[in-house]
Amino acid sequence: MEIVEGANALERELVRPVLTIGNFDGVHLGHRAIMETVIERARLLDGEAVVLTFDPHPRKVLQPDRAPSLLATREQKLEALEAVGIDVVIMQPFDKAFAQTSPEAFVRDLVWDRIGPREVFVGYDFHFGRDREGSMAALSEIGAGLGFSVTIIPEIRVNDLDVNSSRIRELLGQGNVEEAEILLGRPFAVRSRVLEGDRRGRTLGFPTANLAPENEILPSVGVYCGEMRILARNGGGTTAPATAPMPIKEERYGAVVNVGRRPTFYEDGRLLAEAHLLDFEEELYGASVELAFFARLRSEQKFPGPDALKVQIAADIEAARKKLAAR
Repeated sequence: MEIVEGANALERELVRPVLTIGNFDGVHLGHRAIMETVIERARLLDGEAVVLTFDPHPRKVLQPDRAPSLLATREQKLEALEAVGIDVVIMQPFDKAFAQTSPEAFVRDLVWDRIGPREVFVGYDFHFGRDREGSMAALSEIGAGLGFSVTIIPEIRVNDLDVNSSRIRELLGQGNVEEAEILLGRPFAVRSRVLEGDRRGRTLGFPTANLAPENEILPSVGVYCGEMRILARNGGGTTAPATAPMPIKEERYGAVVNVGRRPTFYEDGRLLAEAHLLDFEEELYGASVELAFFARLRSEQKFPGPDALKVQIAADIEAARKKLAAR
């Protein structure tokens, strides 16, 4: 997959491009429905499937106090787009100056002059240009005048739920990672560096990897079962080069994950995410990892002391093993 840092950085003419435009946070099932249509049309035209997206998210620039916590890091987003089968991703820089682009200029100067699509597919709620003034009707009208067609892809529903990023954030806020997985089409996962902590888990007999998540959102406080993927050991970087997503090493371990404040030991502890890896004895300090959340096991609670906590952790591990075996 080719990654281009802005439409002005395109150094070649795209081949019969079929285009979709949007933020695509999480690349969930609704986004993938659009992508699959784009890819199908591109293959029929013997052309390229192209995504135009924005970095940072426009609301981070225009309404920072109301901007959503993003579901995916930049690298996760690019990897998901590549996995779907997209050929070219244009990561359009978004700042206040770009935000003043009129709808007409956006379509004519950026979409048409720089990308030159044969066909454009967008989601049902797509707006564009200054103050989101551009409607889908306007896009269709302008596109027809320039020479490309526009097709609106309706919102999809799964299990009577609208599939959108806001709904997935709500589910994560409820700790409902299983339903979030259904709407995403894959488990919710966070990228992180493993930090050295206070080693309290080791003294209990259950060493944990203390995480510093790069993602902007975590599931709500509680204990989860999941899987940790080790991406790079001994301080390997988590930032992908501009031209390609980060290579992934297939080293995976089941995990019991605690997202919480450790009330058994601290009255007002800071929010932490830590994972005990099943059947794993090695040190991971400095490693880059991705932690996927499969199911919520229980809420976080305060225990009378370390011994009671150890009993509960052992029960959590047994529950996690059963969940993992069922997958």
